[in-house]
Amino acid sequence: MNFAALDEARSFLAANPDIDMIELFILDANGVPRGKLLHREELLAVYESGRPLPSTILGLTLNGDDVENSGLVWDVGDIDCRAYPLAGSLVRLPWRQIPTAAVQVSMHPQEGLPASIADPRHLLIKVIDGLKAEGYHPVMACELEFYLLDAKRDGNGRPQPALDADGGRPRSTQVYGLRELEQIEPLLADLYAACKLQGIPARTAISEYAPGQVEITLEHGDALEAMDQAVRYKRLVKAVAHKHGMQATFMAKPFDHLAGTGMHMHVSIADAAGRNLFASQDPAGTPLLRQAVGGMLASLLESLLLFCPNANSYRRFQSNSYAPLAPTWGVDNRTVSLRVPGGPANSRHIEHRICGADANPYLAAAAILAGIHRGLRENLDPGEPVQGNGYAQATELLPTDWLTSLVALEQSAWARDALGSEFLGVYLAVKRAEYRQFMAEVGEQDWRWYLTQA
Repeated sequence: MNFAALDEARSFLAANPDIDMIELFILDANGVPRGKLLHREELLAVYESGRPLPSTILGLTLNGDDVENSGLVWDVGDIDCRAYPLAGSLVRLPWRQIPTAAVQVSMHPQEGLPASIADPRHLLIKVIDGLKAEGYHPVMACELEFYLLDAKRDGNGRPQPALDADGGRPRSTQVYGLRELEQIEPLLADLYAACKLQGIPARTAISEYAPGQVEITLEHGDALEAMDQAVRYKRLVKAVAHKHGMQATFMAKPFDHLAGTGMHMHVSIADAAGRNLFASQDPAGTPLLRQAVGGMLASLLESLLLFCPNANSYRRFQSNSYAPLAPTWGVDNRTVSLRVPGGPANSRHIEHRICGADANPYLAAAAILAGIHRGLRENLDPGEPVQGNGYAQATELLPTDWLTSLVALEQSAWARDALGSEFLGVYLAVKRAEYRQFMAEVGEQDWRWYLTQA
């Protein structure tokens, strides 16, 4: 566990004498940052002896409700659990009016019990350590799409695309359009500057398929570090958008008639010396790459709840939408779920295209790497890669509903072994509670369909 040394905080405070406030945050299983706002003089104590946080903080629903059967509420008296800062996570928040910094914490494996069993970052570390013990060092990167929305809703109370730089509201967009990026240049300038300040390697910006939809890629690197960067990047995007009078959302399908929002995960395996074990002149990669694909395909249904964690996540799965629909793989083919991109031999890797942008990067990465580990251990064969239209050739489809994925994870012996029954106990309790709440709510669609017809 790479907890930070006290000297890191001392050096930061010395270099930033104007900082008054510190945001301390931990990421829960839903990917929601939760924590406290501290004063400057409290920071050193956090580095010396940790900060107590209630056990319930890692067992909440998306809406912040306690889940009684998570084992983290009454069973343990909502006990305080100690969290410690992560190395390199103490950074300025340049968009704040009050000089403020943020520091990410994680539960201590022992002092943080019982909440530490539900810490999603711990789960990813566990899976990575299992791979490294066999000589496999995972390398990953994220491509995260998001929508820029107006801070104000339309006349019907619904979200709408943000105004562009000319003061108009875009009704259409050109994918890969440069004018679309030019229209949000002030936001992009602040976003890239904030990323640079926080050490987040933000690279290519792309205008996507819908008004206000943008994708920015993050650079590949050590899997844990890459997911730390993705977590902090999502917070940063939302904050910078807010500064510009917009709302950034990573919701998987915010509009029924527009493109969904994904999180493409790029992954390869290196040896201890950093050599890419997937590297090959063959566009389909090495036998090791194909075993990794086989493992991910074999584990896909049981992992799907971690890739698509919410009811809305499944609205993204529509034919001919560039969202995946089936357990398929291919070479340089965007109609499949697992794509091996083209490029130089030493860059050979797998692009996992299934996750919605609403997924928790730690949990999605853990499930991907656990599937890869399964494929390597069991020497799984993925079959021949799909050529041509993968939508038309699909013989088996992914489920398009939340409950099927929830049940598949609940019943998975592989998941209990790979991810741990203690973590799954908390996570599934939270997701069951959310499912019950969601299904119990009567809303606009119910009235539109059934009020006069039933």
